[in-house]
Amino acid sequence: MPLLNSISTPYAEALLQVAEARQETDVVASQAKELLAIWSESAELRSAMASPVFEPEAKKAALAKLFGDQLTPSFQNLLKLLADRQRISVLDAVLLRFLELYRELRQITLAKVVSAVPLSEAQQIELNQKVQAIAGTEAVEFDLSVDPALIGGFVVSLGSQVIDASLSGQVRRLGLALAKVG
Repeated sequence: MPLLNSISTPYAEALLQVAEARQETDVVASQAKELLAIWSESAELRSAMASPVFEPEAKKAALAKLFGDQLTPSFQNLLKLLADRQRISVLDAVLLRFLELYRELRQITLAKVVSAVPLSEAQQIELNQKVQAIAGTEAVEFDLSVDPALIGGFVVSLGSQVIDASLSGQVRRLGLALAKVG
């Protein structure tokens, strides 16, 4: 187990236990996704929280001011605990691990989808049905992103399984097949 995972797992497990006990797990999972988006978009926030110049009390005050009324008490307690223990810089790892544990608990399959262009609502619904059939689960959560380098189509990753339905993937496979013939 990587070091970051060994640090983040106990915090993620504790948050999941507290959220389950308070019957707010789905709300906390939604809040975790929102906070992760903010965390990944704001280099200033990450660097301020990682800075040794700011004392834990200052970090807690800043986090309370930024997110306090938007987060459940259990989520607020996690942020305070991470700040107190000088671990707030690994918040993203804790939240990612929490979401993994949450998906396991709810039997949700995470499908990472990279498409050449943004998928329409109808395409997402159709893809959802196909991924559910492949994964054998009722619930599928999509992590959508766009990569024009795919030229056309999409690539779906379900854990270690990858379905490459992109034009660039087809060209690559054709090139490999032609290389074997020659």
